[in-house]
Amino acid sequence: MKDDCLIEVKNLCKFYEDGKIKALNNISTGIKRGEVVVVIGPSGSGKSTFLRSLNLLEKPTSGTITFEGKEITSPKTNINIHRQKMGMVFQNFNLFPHMTVMENLILAPTKLLKIDKKEAEAQAIKLLNTVGLADRKDNYPSQLSGGQKQRIAIVRALCMKPDVMLFDEPTSALDPEMVGEVLDVMKKLAAEGMTMVVVTHEMGFAREVANRVLFIDEGVIMEDGTPEQIFGNPHNERTKTFLSKVL
Repeated sequence: MKDDCLIEVKNLCKFYEDGKIKALNNISTGIKRGEVVVVIGPSGSGKSTFLRSLNLLEKPTSGTITFEGKEITSPKTNINIHRQKMGMVFQNFNLFPHMTVMENLILAPTKLLKIDKKEAEAQAIKLLNTVGLADRKDNYPSQLSGGQKQRIAIVRALCMKPDVMLFDEPTSALDPEMVGEVLDVMKKLAAEGMTMVVVTHEMGFAREVANRVLFIDEGVIMEDGTPEQIFGNPHNERTKTFLSKVL
């Protein structure tokens, strides 16, 4: 495995109903350190299943996933240790409603990484400043807008100092005017060299920020290329049809 390959996926399959439904059908790809890979495709194509398989939130039917040189699909692997290095941001924020922003942010670092509370709080404030929300540290999630909640969810993942960030349609639950503030945070992360895998319907973000775009349909990577190639000169008929409807 090459040194710069952070995640390597080989022959990944996820079947349901005894193989009648092939959510992922023999997917192989690699994600390099520092790369921003955006995954696009129609609803039900397998995009989110692929993303959630990368940290085994979805258990593959077959195939292997190697992360930082360790095969995490092996039954001998303690996946929880590897998940600590994989930040995950979902559609629906998943903040604890009974905790303040600060309590949400320091929970995992203090419990899992055994970081001192004061150090965890200092790190959280620093990250909150980068997303413009330091003044919200004592608020509860119910006192925040959707865009603010999602920015907090991103900061919560970053508090674990991950080696890769996985985003599962992070703007799809947001009102249109809040989408930009979340995408701006993601653009900043990409500019700082964070490895990112992003499932999204935001084609402008894919065009502007991605190093590579994967087009998935029917559980298969139909096309894999640069944004210029995928959006400017797609080779696959399915890609062309999909883009004609969304652009």
